[in-house]
Amino acid sequence: MALLPEPAISVLIVCWNSADNLPKCLRALAAQTLRNFEVIGADNGSSDGGTLALAEAYPSLQLLVEVLPSNLGFAAANNRGARLARGRWLALLNPDAFPSPDWLEQLASASRLFPRAFFASRQVQANRPSLLDGEGDAYFMSGLALRLNHNLPIYSPGPPREVFSACAAAAMYPLDEYLAAGGFDEDYFAYHEDVDLGFRLRLQGLHCLLVASAVVRHVGAASTAPRSAFGVYHGHRNLVWTFVKNMPAPWFWLCLPLHILMNLVSVIYFLFAGHGRTILRAKLDAWRGLPGALGKRRLVQRRRVAGSWQVIRHMDRNPIGPLASWLARQRSALD
Repeated sequence: MALLPEPAISVLIVCWNSADNLPKCLRALAAQTLRNFEVIGADNGSSDGGTLALAEAYPSLQLLVEVLPSNLGFAAANNRGARLARGRWLALLNPDAFPSPDWLEQLASASRLFPRAFFASRQVQANRPSLLDGEGDAYFMSGLALRLNHNLPIYSPGPPREVFSACAAAAMYPLDEYLAAGGFDEDYFAYHEDVDLGFRLRLQGLHCLLVASAVVRHVGAASTAPRSAFGVYHGHRNLVWTFVKNMPAPWFWLCLPLHILMNLVSVIYFLFAGHGRTILRAKLDAWRGLPGALGKRRLVQRRRVAGSWQVIRHMDRNPIGPLASWLARQRSALD
C-alpha cells in the first residue's frame, strides 16, 4: 500500500464516551477549507462504541483511531496520540468542539507568520452563540489560571494577539516542540495540563497567540464539569504543581506568599461551597506530590532559554486580577 503524503497538520481528538458529540465534530472537520490534515482519535477506554468504524463513516478524512485499554486521563491520551502524528503542527480538539470551516486555514495562516509560537482558538458557547466560552488562558502571579473572556459577549476579531497559554479544547502546537517539552504532564490526569504545557513552552522561548478568527463552537463540560468534585480536585491540586515547577526565580520566591494566600482563600471558598473534603484532599495531595514537582522543576528550569521577564510580562500581575475578572463576568451575566 502506498504511503499517504505527510499532512501539514495532525488534528488529535481525545474521546471518552463522546458518541453524542463526536459525529458533529468530525463532520465539521470534513468541511474544512484546508485539506492537508489528518485526524487521530485517541479513545480513552470508552464504553459507548462512539469510535467504532469511523474511517468507513468519514471516508474523506485521513482518520486513525487508537483505542486505549482504559481511561489513562486527558494528558496521557493526548501524548499517546501525539506520538502517532505525522504533521508539522499538532492541533488538539475536544469532541464537543465544532470548528468553523476555515478553522484550520486560519491557524495555518497564523503559523506561517509566527513559526515560533503556539496558538489558541476563539471558543464560542455552542448553546449561547452570542457569548464567548474562552480565548486562551490568563495566568495570574498567584498561580491561578482562568479562561480569558469566558461568558463575555462576542466582539469583532482582530489580528493575532498574545495570551499566556492555549486552552487544549482547541489549540495548535508545533509538534516537535510539544514532544521536546514532554507533552502534557501525565501526573495531572486532567485539568491545568494545558496551562502547565504553555508555561513550559514559554520558558523554552515560544509565544502563545490567540487567533480570534479561528472559531470553534464549544459545548464545554461534556465529560466532566469544572465545578464537579473531579474538576475541583484535579484543578486545585495541579495548579500548585504548575506554580512550583515553572515559576522562574526570583519570581518564585517573590510570588510564593501570594500563592500560599490564594490557596488558603481557595480552601475557605470551597469549604463554604460544599466541596470541603474535595479541596482539602486536593491540597493534601498537592503537598504530598511536592517532591516530584520539585524534581521536575530542576529539569524545567535547566532547560529554560527565555529570560524571567520575557515570561512574567505576559502574566496578569494585578493581585486582585482574579476578582476583577469574576466581577466582569458577573456584570456581563446581568446585562
